[in-house]
Amino acid sequence: MEIIRFIFWEAIKVLGLVLIALLACKSVAALSTSTVTVRRGLYVLILAITALGAWYAGNDVAAEIYRWTAVSNLSRGDLKKAYLNSLRAVMMRPNNLNNWHALVRSKMHLEQLQSALDDEPAIRALSGGSLDEVDAYQFALCWFFLGKYDQAAEITQRLVRQNPSYAAPGVLQGLTYTSQKKYIEAEQTFLAVLQLFPNNETAVEGLARAYYLDGNRRRAREVLDDTARFAFPPNARDRIQVLKGLYEQ
Repeated sequence: MEIIRFIFWEAIKVLGLVLIALLACKSVAALSTSTVTVRRGLYVLILAITALGAWYAGNDVAAEIYRWTAVSNLSRGDLKKAYLNSLRAVMMRPNNLNNWHALVRSKMHLEQLQSALDDEPAIRALSGGSLDEVDAYQFALCWFFLGKYDQAAEITQRLVRQNPSYAAPGVLQGLTYTSQKKYIEAEQTFLAVLQLFPNNETAVEGLARAYYLDGNRRRAREVLDDTARFAFPPNARDRIQVLKGLYEQ
């Protein structure tokens, strides 16, 4: 529906441009003092401006269609097509932030993490010089999966300070500390997340794992047992039961 609305308004713009061009041509024709050469020059100028406006609007529509197609490709798991279509959208309209978002998401799904990080300056520039928390979190994910834990932690720490109610950076920070074998810091971070979101299954599993790796199997089992007080989806319950069996060994 949104893409249809966008195309409709772009078509209205083109029609408005054509109408203005017709009115301009009519005004030129009514000029009694101008020579034939001057009139021809004005007609050519009007035609050039109209063609340029129509071309620009056409590229806007094409870029938007490429972007929406890329989003659809991602939802269907067609990752290569998603990447190609989002790349076409960026090439046609490099000043559109949404096109860059689609490109970065497609790269992350393809595990082209360093390439996604290379796009960070463009997104930062189009965002007014600073990243919003969603973009910053995505780049933190890229650093984490590349094994660059210091860079990931630097971003997540800032995001947690700015917005403690945004659970995802807190969970990623805990996972980062666990990967760095900073188990006490990981435990503290997961506990902070669970104070606000007691049924965050990733934080629960992360906390239990941090305790387990820190040699505290009893606390790991207690964390998992404590989930009985909260609502979790069936698949999360299944994973918790598997972890209980593992930590009881």
